[in-house]
Amino acid sequence: VVYRDGYIKAVGRADVIRDQFSGAIFERKIDCTGKCVLPGLVDAHTHPVWAGDRVHEFAMKLAGASYMEIHQAGGGIHFTVEHTQKATEEELFSTFKHRLERMCRAGSTLVECKSGYGLNLETELKMLRVIERAKQSMDIGISSTYCGAHSVPKGKTAAEATDDIINNHLPKLKELKLSGEIHVNNIDVFCEKGVFDLDSTRRILQAGKDIGLQINFHGDELHPMKSAELGAELGAQAISHLEEVSDEGITAMARAKCAAVLLPTTAYMLRLKQPQARKMLNEGVIVALGSDFNPNAYCFSMPMVMHLACVNMKMSMNEALAAATINAAYALGKSDTHGSIENGKQGDLVIINSSRWEHLIYQFGGHQALVDYVIVKGKVVYKNERCGIMSSY
Repeated sequence: VVYRDGYIKAVGRADVIRDQFSGAIFERKIDCTGKCVLPGLVDAHTHPVWAGDRVHEFAMKLAGASYMEIHQAGGGIHFTVEHTQKATEEELFSTFKHRLERMCRAGSTLVECKSGYGLNLETELKMLRVIERAKQSMDIGISSTYCGAHSVPKGKTAAEATDDIINNHLPKLKELKLSGEIHVNNIDVFCEKGVFDLDSTRRILQAGKDIGLQINFHGDELHPMKSAELGAELGAQAISHLEEVSDEGITAMARAKCAAVLLPTTAYMLRLKQPQARKMLNEGVIVALGSDFNPNAYCFSMPMVMHLACVNMKMSMNEALAAATINAAYALGKSDTHGSIENGKQGDLVIINSSRWEHLIYQFGGHQALVDYVIVKGKVVYKNERCGIMSSY
């Protein structure tokens, strides 16, 4: 039962609920006989605001070009940056809205959304305004992340870019937050060899933390950088990627209750070493999942992410579901309100056309027929047009 304020009022056996609310009048009832009701899925890592897709680079990757080779040849992030800088705010909002709607139809009810394809203050703010506009006008939940340190801008050194972010970008974000124009939740840095080193990452993350942002950053993806150790030291809420994390870093994250946001799509698309999900879980790390939706990993579907996590990272289906709901909510600092079906939590739900919830992971790429309803704060935001007349089998 979801109350009119959008929060869960009661959870329990159908007969008990009927007795408890026998005198109540409901705006809507959904018959879930033979179906499963799950918490809304949480996508803990996406880059969904940009112009200029990179479909042409997919062929280069398939031919053996590495991520950094494409990056150094003027492709990768810089290709998208050029197109995003030229795009209008309206153009960016239109494509962003469409992408969020596709994520929602696949069961996502809360999505982390990063900037990072601007690399100058003007374009980063343009991206953050687009995210803010979606926060205010769309039903899907959004956790916004400033990722101005996604790459070193052309014509700048990493040291110059670091100083620009600390001295110009972050003070402006603080000003806009105080005026109520933009509300950013997280600070992100791509801590990587040839991008932002450990010292620059530390300075930017600390400066973000000082203006009230949660630390949630890219680390230990292509090279071991000791990002996990740094994140644990700074009190990071979460670190993403971690394909090259050290044993010491895993231990430090477990102790610090710092979530690991693993991105099976990235390891799959770039043919990278898989993140050590099993070791992290065994050591007590809070493991979350994200789609890493971006021009390099074009995936909207958290059910597909969960499937890849189970097959390639050796997670169980229960672990994958937890990682895509309550643990992903934790990675965004929202596990007190999102990520599980409990009294007092936000009424974010996915109803699937199956009597066993495991079908959401088992049916690889099958969410179009499986997802009957997506509900955010008690409001049906997506109903499958063939709901009730088709079988998911």
